[in-house]
Amino acid sequence: MTALLYWIIIKPISLLPYPVLYALSDFFFVVLYYLIPYRKKVVMKNIDMALPELSEQERKEICRKFYRHFCDLVLESLKNFSISAESAQKRMVSINPEVMNAYAERGQAVILVGGHYCNWELWAVAAPQKLQHKVLAIYKRLSNAFFDEKMRETRGKFGLHLVATKKTAEYFKNNMSEVNATVFAIDQSPANPEKCVWIQFMGIETATYFGAEKYAKELNRPIIYGFLEKVKRGHYTVRYESVVENPLEWEHGAITQHVNTILEQEIRRQPELWLWSHKRWKHRKSTTINQS
Repeated sequence: MTALLYWIIIKPISLLPYPVLYALSDFFFVVLYYLIPYRKKVVMKNIDMALPELSEQERKEICRKFYRHFCDLVLESLKNFSISAESAQKRMVSINPEVMNAYAERGQAVILVGGHYCNWELWAVAAPQKLQHKVLAIYKRLSNAFFDEKMRETRGKFGLHLVATKKTAEYFKNNMSEVNATVFAIDQSPANPEKCVWIQFMGIETATYFGAEKYAKELNRPIIYGFLEKVKRGHYTVRYESVVENPLEWEHGAITQHVNTILEQEIRRQPELWLWSHKRWKHRKSTTINQS
């Protein structure tokens, strides 16, 4: 059934020209925002918690703009199943790949971090073409084996290598001398709140994964932040900046707080581009709250 869904719906949609894709996006926006609200309670609860200083009308406008962007993001991600290398480069422009490549040229592996902001899926397809590092992304396997394989094929067709979360430690152990850039999404909610770092994020005490800091310190690798920006519909840029040069000099948890603070600044600059529909704050130190 999943293979049938892929071949009769997903793949044909990915072959559509962009003007048709955006017409579909406009249609799905009306459906998901007005007719059959998709996680709208979660989205508004998150926005209300994170941006209480804004007026109710301003928060509602961020919600509306988020759904506009979210629908574009979904259709653009489907397009990735058939996008060409040239089109990917045109739509995700690397502003300063030389920042990353300077580390590769001197044989230095790095940790690359960012959040679920802007269009991270297009970055995964396009960016490795411009980087001299072997680019690795840490990801959680999908429960559906067919879609997991297709997702790996799509993200990896222009150079990205995916490493499952449970295989991360083994991979690093077996490839210590590899000159790679390992990508961590820093804004996922941990499955087990007992095994996390607590930080201040968007003014809220937040449980977060510790992986980027952990491996940066264990392997003594600098941390680079990938700043994504939406130029216009379907067009993005990425800019790289070294944000932690000597991880061993940082106190425990400080790096995790630092990179999440950078992400927070991005979100506050253009909040509709963050993935408000995920359950970022379902854990608290004293209690667990359920977002419905």
